[in-house]
Amino acid sequence: MSDTEARLARLEAQLQALQDHVAVCQLIARYGPQADTADTYERGLKVGALWAEDGVYELAEGWAGQGPEGIAGLLDNDVHRALVRDGAAHIPSVPHVAVDGDRATAVNYSRVYKHVDGAFTVWRVSVNHWTLGRTEEGWKVLRRTNRLLNGSDEARAVLRTIDQAA
Repeated sequence: MSDTEARLARLEAQLQALQDHVAVCQLIARYGPQADTADTYERGLKVGALWAEDGVYELAEGWAGQGPEGIAGLLDNDVHRALVRDGAAHIPSVPHVAVDGDRATAVNYSRVYKHVDGAFTVWRVSVNHWTLGRTEEGWKVLRRTNRLLNGSDEARAVLRTIDQAA
């Protein structure tokens, strides 16, 4: 391989790594606006479409959904519909992303703001660990673990997953 070919191969690999990083960040960023418009099961399926067919979303309360339909089911309840109706915002922090071939992990914080009496209050603050996989349809969530930042050992364990990140 010539020097030019080697440099081109390195540049292509770097470009692919950047594209993967951006795609993972974009997927995570889509969750909030989609969750904030999921006022029906059908809208919840848009959120569920971020997950692989066997992907899991494990919430802090031990409440989990699997696959797009299971994720939509997590959002199909009176509490979530009231959040959407009254005004809410699911806001992620910028994730720390590590891509390794067709797998990626990300760690970030998330906050949910709730509209109450003309003002927004922080309703929920959590840490998230995401495992993602490249599919024929692009990147999909394989697992999202979400824990409330309430001082629990479980929350600290999710935070410490950053130690394994590249």
